[in-house]
Amino acid sequence: MTEQAVNDNSLSKSKDSNTDTTKHLTVTLPAAGGSSTVEAVLELDADATKHPRLAKITNYPAKEGVNPPSDVRETHVILSIGSGHQQAAIFYDECVGPILAAVYPNDHEKFQIHTTTSVTSVLELTNNVIFMRANAGAAFRIIVLSGDGGVIDLVNGLSSRATSPSYVAPQVVLLPLGTANALYHSINVGKTNTWGVNALASSRSRPLPIFTASFSPGARLLVDEARSEAELSEDPSTGRPTLHGAVVCSWGMHAALVADSDTAEYRKYGVERFKMAGKEALYPADGSAPHAYKAKVSVLRGEQWTALKEEEHMYTLATMVSNLEQPFCISPHSMPLDGSMHLVHFGPTSGDEAMRLMGLAYQGGKHIEDPAIRYEAIDGIRIEFEGREEEERWRRICVDGKIVRVEKDGWVELQKDARSVLDIVVV
Repeated sequence: MTEQAVNDNSLSKSKDSNTDTTKHLTVTLPAAGGSSTVEAVLELDADATKHPRLAKITNYPAKEGVNPPSDVRETHVILSIGSGHQQAAIFYDECVGPILAAVYPNDHEKFQIHTTTSVTSVLELTNNVIFMRANAGAAFRIIVLSGDGGVIDLVNGLSSRATSPSYVAPQVVLLPLGTANALYHSINVGKTNTWGVNALASSRSRPLPIFTASFSPGARLLVDEARSEAELSEDPSTGRPTLHGAVVCSWGMHAALVADSDTAEYRKYGVERFKMAGKEALYPADGSAPHAYKAKVSVLRGEQWTALKEEEHMYTLATMVSNLEQPFCISPHSMPLDGSMHLVHFGPTSGDEAMRLMGLAYQGGKHIEDPAIRYEAIDGIRIEFEGREEEERWRRICVDGKIVRVEKDGWVELQKDARSVLDIVVV
């Protein structure tokens, strides 16, 4: 495909400009078969957290330079009904489904729709259906209406076993229906937010860079709002408990915010839940200073591990993306899907100072210019607790939103993974 049109300048108010804040965005897609193009007009709400609605859809004769999809792979659609504001099913019915019917008039009825019923639904689908067939050479396209968690479950299911020479990496279309949608916003940084609709007909894709986090024996995955624990999958070659990811691995303040805000009560506030949990962590009710996290932290550059001189920490984060939320640029030197990993770190400080530093990340990543911030390209990170933290809550590790509790003398080691198990559709 050589071109897809997103008419940014067609954004306009639809009714009385004094009272109505609704705007429209026109997205032009090539229809399969090459005989026409599809023009979808999306109705955008002033509240950016609300998904667009389809105002109208029209077919026009094919435009020069707009090519149809080169092939129609076996297509699966995943509706993660628990993600974000729980709008995946509605967004599909109101917007995505009708567009797919117009773009793929002869094929859309063959698309398989999967609606999640539990937090393990995507992983089960990957393990039971997608991996086995992709490993035998089947070419998949997976349209994912979820947050980052849906993609990460795909990554873990596809990475848990060795692939054959016949393996074909599934193509994934990201439609951001989660809370933060770090992958989507990092891949599309600086572009008009079309909620992924403009990628529905694209035949271009790029490999998704991933990492592997290995844990000491005894590490447990916290589930059901941390009321229960689950065993982690073991790497068949090392026997270590393992998680794979593509966004972030963190310990300290970031991991605590994600863990503490991962409840049904917090989730109804959307991305604001992180700020709400942050205030509680940075300004303890007893008036004390924020916790100083204790562990030995080492970074990998090439094949050399180097320990940081600091023995106490507040924010320790390794990331392969630029933005953890659309406005929150945690790693401004990260380019979309470039495979780099960067460390963001600062030591113990006051709640006000931590808020100031993180506030700079909302200003295009200006925090990396502050002398209090350590920011550098790395190939891995290792955190060893060595019995320094008595309480379990200070030993929680975040891997792409999943929370792992490490033992008192435990450790976690993260390294970039050279494998490519899925591709992200781009425009």
